[in-house]
Amino acid sequence: MDVAPYEWPAHQVRRALAAGQVSARKVAESALRRIDEVEPAVGAFLHLRAREDVLADADAVDAAIARGATLPPLAGVPAAIKANMCMRGVPASCASRVLEGFVPPYDATAVGRLRAAGAVILGATNMDEFAMGSSTEHSADHVTRNPWDLGRVPGGSSGGAAAAVAAGEATIALGSDTGGSIRQPAAFCGTVGLKPTYGRVSRYGLVAFASSLDQIGPLTRDVRDGALVLAAIAGADPADATCAAEPSPDYEAALRRDCRGLRAGLPVELLGGGTAPEVRSSVMAAADLLAELGAEVDECSLPTVPYALDAYYVIAPAEASSNLARYDGVRYGRRAAGAADYVEMFGRTRGEGFGPEVRRRIMLGTYALSAGYYDQYYGRALQVRTRICQDFEAALARFDVLVGPTTPSPAFAFGEKTADPLQMYASDVCTVAVNLAGLPALSLPCGFHNGLPLGLQVIGRAWDEETVLRVAFAFEQAADLTRRRPPLLGAGRMGG
Repeated sequence: MDVAPYEWPAHQVRRALAAGQVSARKVAESALRRIDEVEPAVGAFLHLRAREDVLADADAVDAAIARGATLPPLAGVPAAIKANMCMRGVPASCASRVLEGFVPPYDATAVGRLRAAGAVILGATNMDEFAMGSSTEHSADHVTRNPWDLGRVPGGSSGGAAAAVAAGEATIALGSDTGGSIRQPAAFCGTVGLKPTYGRVSRYGLVAFASSLDQIGPLTRDVRDGALVLAAIAGADPADATCAAEPSPDYEAALRRDCRGLRAGLPVELLGGGTAPEVRSSVMAAADLLAELGAEVDECSLPTVPYALDAYYVIAPAEASSNLARYDGVRYGRRAAGAADYVEMFGRTRGEGFGPEVRRRIMLGTYALSAGYYDQYYGRALQVRTRICQDFEAALARFDVLVGPTTPSPAFAFGEKTADPLQMYASDVCTVAVNLAGLPALSLPCGFHNGLPLGLQVIGRAWDEETVLRVAFAFEQAADLTRRRPPLLGAGRMGG
């Protein structure tokens, strides 16, 4: 073992534990030391669990091993959780002042399943407030920095989770993806990010942004880890009526199959004029590599995808306007002091508690749902969503997967897009259509430009994460890019 345990992917942690080469306590201590070392520069976390609690969980894994118990799939793996998921005893602030002081008494289903799989939870990661943003600059607490270049954003809204994995502070993380919030930061931070099919993973305990779009998924160091985490968190949940009873296959077994004979479509709309030349050339080189690996690659068209961003920024704010109405200063979180009556307290609490981006989206959504404008905006957006679903269905009847860029550019500098919300929203142009259609998609590194990672997006049919993972793993093994490490980690290569 020539590298520290914090650098290992999850599957290597499990192998080392099974072989008696390391203890879960040693792995946890390595992650905690790494957090002490780089967290002041990166700022990936909002809330860290007490060191003694983390080590107690690791000791419980070691005790189970000593008893001869069957080793769970994520035994001893250090994990981070985006701060919009409930964790028993850990603040779930959603990086918002309106939820200051809220500490959930229960675990989200996905978090509980990670614990049951043996993962050791480190804490809650930073994010754009209520998951509304593409850079983690909209956190009410602090910005998170990209480990590849501390002057650039890590993406959003799961920027803290992606940065924690990239910086070696956590081996795996859970994020949420409403319009690209797992995949976009994965692309910016050089990690793997998987958005499962809508309904594949329970949303119980996830603080809602847009309920028809939100989905929990993993951020990991490689594709195999993504398969392991998905297997741990997927499956029906009676606590979530939107979580489907679809059986969860053996995702890791799917990685043993290559991509020979598979058909990969290259949507021309995702490679248009708004895509940076370095991104376009990297994606085209990735397509050529897939062809060399035996896939049949051809261009295809998704005619309504250019309208996806417009539809998304009507539908998502409309749902947010409804979901965020519950934060009224009465039941939990922040309450404005000194108000004369409930109406004044309600208005002041929301004015003080919500940041400018959240207020902007609430107003957009309320307007779109208002009398006289519902049909003109929200109704039309739903019609566009239907057409987008039909376009994907047609393309995926011809192809097994679609491949394209995850983002139109590499990670941008702090402050570059905050003055113009439309520029910021355009960061999601390659990802939002997938959420509108409810499909699975994965981002993994496909190249570098000026030292910054670029992401390849692999999109699959509903409930077919197996093929997405299979194609991504074949590309990953041939391209050998996920083993590159950011300068923050020093020279060398990721072990495993």
